[in-house]
Amino acid sequence: MDMVLETDQLGKRYGRNWALRDCSLHLPAGRIAALVGPNGAGKSTLLHMAVGLLRPDAGAVRVFDESPYNNTKVLAEIGFVAQDTPLYRDFTATELVTMGGKLNRRWDAALARTRLADLGIPPNKPVGKLSGGQRAQVALALALAKRPRLLLLDEPVASLDPLARREFLQSLMGSVADDGTTVLLSSHLLADLERVCDYLIVLHAARVQLVGTVDDLVAGHRQLVGPRNGGGPIGGVAAVVRASHTDRQSTLLVRTDGPVDDSSWTVREVTLEDLILAYLAEGDTEASHAEWGVSA
Repeated sequence: MDMVLETDQLGKRYGRNWALRDCSLHLPAGRIAALVGPNGAGKSTLLHMAVGLLRPDAGAVRVFDESPYNNTKVLAEIGFVAQDTPLYRDFTATELVTMGGKLNRRWDAALARTRLADLGIPPNKPVGKLSGGQRAQVALALALAKRPRLLLLDEPVASLDPLARREFLQSLMGSVADDGTTVLLSSHLLADLERVCDYLIVLHAARVQLVGTVDDLVAGHRQLVGPRNGGGPIGGVAAVVRASHTDRQSTLLVRTDGPVDDSSWTVREVTLEDLILAYLAEGDTEASHAEWGVSA
């Protein structure tokens, strides 16, 4: 299987703090991947290294099996919509499309104009006077006009209302389905990701916690509800990801390595949201308890 993006022990440090550390992952061609993590997990740092805006302090990142840093051949194959969709606010959409043609050796101006016309974007109004949803659509149209093989989106819909988010994601899905573009979409909006993504990367505490196809990851986890568990082994359970307890009952989200046949446990399927939240919650309070000198 062709890999579009690969990292090996990738790390980036700001001063004494690692924004990303020991990050190893792979993204196969043709996937629409969700990049999920709390603020400060390293999502934007990863995307900025993938487009060559930052250099790693450790490890390596490869796009189409080459380093993207200062590599015009690779960068020509990448579309990138940065957080807050930065655009020249005094330019009109028409002027931005024209400028894109002067800056990119492969540029489909007709695609951009058609997309923006279909969405009702006014061609001669400064983009700074457009709505947030319209600006996001302009940024996406410009990224797609490069006809990229890899499209990276950093929280592109975070500030949009539900209708604008739906229109943006529908527009995105229609475009990449036609071209077979690989997409890596960073977002906190789990319900939106569940509708459009078939691959998942979870970052937490500057490290990759989970990576793989959504179907495989969901199939490989279960929720168990049963009598209070003291940490003893459970047949079919490879690891406990998240546990909560009452005096008599335990609720566990587990990674399985076979069927759970113990009749004392009720076994339930998990959703993608269940899975993401369990891995993001894991270890959230450990550091703060240690810093405060109290028991968890």
